[in-house]
This record gives sequence, C-alpha cells and structure tokens, in this order.
Amino acid sequence: MTDPADVDLPADWEDDDQPEPGRRRGRRAALIALGLVAVLVLGVGLVIGNYLRGLNDSYEKRTVVEITRGASDGERPESIDGAGRNFLLLGSDKRSSEDAASEGVSGERSDVMMLVHVSDDNESVYITSFPRDLYVDVPGHGKDRINSALAYGGVGLAVTTVENYTGVPIDHVALIDFDGIEGLVDALGGVDVDVPVSFEAGGHQYTEGTQSMNGEEALTFVRERKQFAEGDFQRNRNQQAVLKGIVDKLISADTLSDPGRLAETIDTISPFLTTDSGLSSSAMVELGLSLRSVRSGDLYYLAVPHSGPTTTSGGASVVGTDEEGMDVLREALRTDDMGTYYAQHAGTF
Repeated sequence: MTDPADVDLPADWEDDDQPEPGRRRGRRAALIALGLVAVLVLGVGLVIGNYLRGLNDSYEKRTVVEITRGASDGERPESIDGAGRNFLLLGSDKRSSEDAASEGVSGERSDVMMLVHVSDDNESVYITSFPRDLYVDVPGHGKDRINSALAYGGVGLAVTTVENYTGVPIDHVALIDFDGIEGLVDALGGVDVDVPVSFEAGGHQYTEGTQSMNGEEALTFVRERKQFAEGDFQRNRNQQAVLKGIVDKLISADTLSDPGRLAETIDTISPFLTTDSGLSSSAMVELGLSLRSVRSGDLYYLAVPHSGPTTTSGGASVVGTDEEGMDVLREALRTDDMGTYYAQHAGTF
C-alpha cells in the first residue's frame, strides 16, 4: 500500500506555494486517517461477505420443494394487494411403519400446523393453529384429517389443502422435523416456555408458569397430548407456547447480535428443514429486515374455529369444522383485518 506521505499533492501545492507546516501535517493526518478507514471498511466488508456466504452455505443444507397444483386441486386463491403475507409452518414427526399402517397412510403427518399472517405494514404477526384431526377436504383424497395431506402428497398437498380451506394464498412454507426442534432449542441455549397446565411426561415435570427448557424437554412438551382432557387442543396451546419461547429467543439481542450463535442455529436446523424454492437465503434476509421492528408483544396466537370432537360415519374420531366461524376468519385474512379479529376472538377456541 502507498504511504499517504508519498501521495502526489495537488498542482497548486508547489514548493513556492506550500501551506504552513501545521496545515500540511493536518492534511497528511487526514490522508492517513482516510487510508485507515478505507482499510477498515474493506476488511469489514470482507468479513461480512464471508459471514453471509457461510450462513447461505448452512441454509442450503435444507431440502427444497416446488409447490404446484394438480388437476384435482382446484384454483389457487387470488392474491390481493395490501392484504399482507401468509406463511405455513409445519412440524412433522416421521411415522413408524406400525403407526403408518394403522392409520392407512405412509410417510409423515404434520402434527404441527400453523398459519402465520404478517400484516401488510410488517408490524404485527398472527399465528393460527390447526387441530391435527380437523376434518376437511384433502384434494384428491376426499374428507380426511388435515394432517394427512402431508402423508398423501407431501408439502405441496399440505399447502394446497390449507389454501383451499382458508381461502388465502400461501406465500411460503417451511417444514421442520421434530428432531430439528430439539437441536434448535439447544442451539439457542434453551428457551423459556409459559407452561399452560402442569403435567409429567417422558420423565420430565412441567409446572404451570414460566419454565426453562432444553431441546429434549421442549420436544417432549410439544408431543404430549394423550393425558390431557382436551387432547389435541391442549397440545396446540403447548406448541404455541414453545414457538413463542423460540421466537422470543431468536429475536432477542443475545441471538441477533451474536453472529456465532446465529450461524450455529441455522447450521443446526437446516438439515431438518424443508422449504419451498422461493424461500431462498436472500428471501429470508429480506423477510428478517422487513420484520426487524417486531417484538414478542407483536405476536398474536389463535386457533381456527372448529365444532369440537366428533365421529365420522366410519367411526373415526376427528375434529369437526365450523364453517360460519371460518368465514369470519377468511374475511379477516383476505382483508388484512386480523387485529380486529384477534380482539374479538382471542382465547375463544
């Protein structure tokens, strides 16, 4: 690098017209400072560039799927400008061969299903849970539990089923294997969860109130449902509680300001993550920037309207739909009026 002291001076700085020594020293000091700043900026740029490339490489470990509609899927709901964005979050627990055979399907079912609506102003996020046994139309397969769509046709059919039922388009989808939840929580150093009701499962005691959980404890917590009087409905509440704990930790200064922890988090969950092809690393960065002002108090948790447990003509236990209630939710989603909907329906399901 050229010594700033040897830089050619402007033409009007000839020997017969030199500035006073004090001025010259000041200008040389400024040149040296400018050179140091340039080096620092270049160095920081290289560090940031390498860091972002590292995050991108980690994120690329995920599985990518194309979301398409088949002939039996019907028309996709129309997108409406100014209506916000919708994301589908799926949590999958791979079925054992014995469980799959008993339920008449193969593969995995989405035991966690949440529709995330981001308001058009990017200031509020509404997270709505679906009961896993909600009895809906699954394109090409007739009436069945909503979580069976993943087993019948993968992530694409799960998206189509939810789009048809809610009447709004899904912009992006992300599915995480339950093994990834354990790794994610541990990568974050544990999360604080607001336990709705006390219970014991898997050798762990869960006590009503705020409780710190590691990955194994959180995974057991979100899986349990059989010992609750409300079964799947209570499990939905527990899943939302863990999701809130994860989001709180993810958007905390401790995580976002720690490149090492953020990189470790992405590297840990990517192998267990499946997304649509449009949810690229650059799209994730754009999403993160658009939601940079969102805090935990801006997240609102709901459940889809339903008519409670019922039995099909074949004797299967399912959760019935509530079409009248769903029409109200559909309108709120289409018109980006989820704030009003939440104020009127929070805690009613």
